[in-house]
Amino acid sequence: MLELVDVDGFYGRSRALQSVSMKVERGDFLSVLGRNGVGKTTLLRTILGLMTRTTGSIRLDDEELIAKPTHERSKAGIGYVPQGRGILPAFTVRENLLIGTFAARNGGGQIGEWVLDLFPILKEFLNRRGGNLSGGQQQQLAIARALLSEPKVMLLDEPTEGIQPNIVEQIENVLIDLNRKQGLTIVLVEQNIAFARRASRHFAILNRGTVVEGGPIAQLSDMLIHRHLVV
Repeated sequence: MLELVDVDGFYGRSRALQSVSMKVERGDFLSVLGRNGVGKTTLLRTILGLMTRTTGSIRLDDEELIAKPTHERSKAGIGYVPQGRGILPAFTVRENLLIGTFAARNGGGQIGEWVLDLFPILKEFLNRRGGNLSGGQQQQLAIARALLSEPKVMLLDEPTEGIQPNIVEQIENVLIDLNRKQGLTIVLVEQNIAFARRASRHFAILNRGTVVEGGPIAQLSDMLIHRHLVV
């Protein structure tokens, strides 16, 4: 479904992602792991076309994306929840959600009730400004907004970081259900190893901008965690 072949991503003249190749099958749940600063966020930004320059091949359902701008990649079916959430603080919850609908392939303007059912607090706060939500509520809003773009694959950058435990558990369960019950393909950057092991089907470990380990989640051993993830 999503395939990267020999992909390099550049910030200016600096090559931050180096010869990355990976394949994410339809319905997969891939966790991208690694220490801080090894290229995990850069990988997601490269897939979405947010780098200064990208080389190699990025294909989604056999459509080559490498030369397409970000908005066309979104229309092709890539949803993105950035680190820091990226919600618009002066816009209401409703307005933030509506923005997500305009990236949908069938046009926008309608907030699906099913999304509000996933995160009931958003229905209660539809007219509240995004900046007045708690961090956990903002993260739920960011995920809901991305889902309204009707993505084929969802990229999430540390969605549980800095969030109160009860909302972390809710977000984790929603993502697992979306993958297991709805078949949504997910690529997750995450530091929470327990969540990655519980939710993922496959993993990839990055170091210095390249993939150094990967495979079925059952192969994510304590030895690999100690070698590549423990600070």
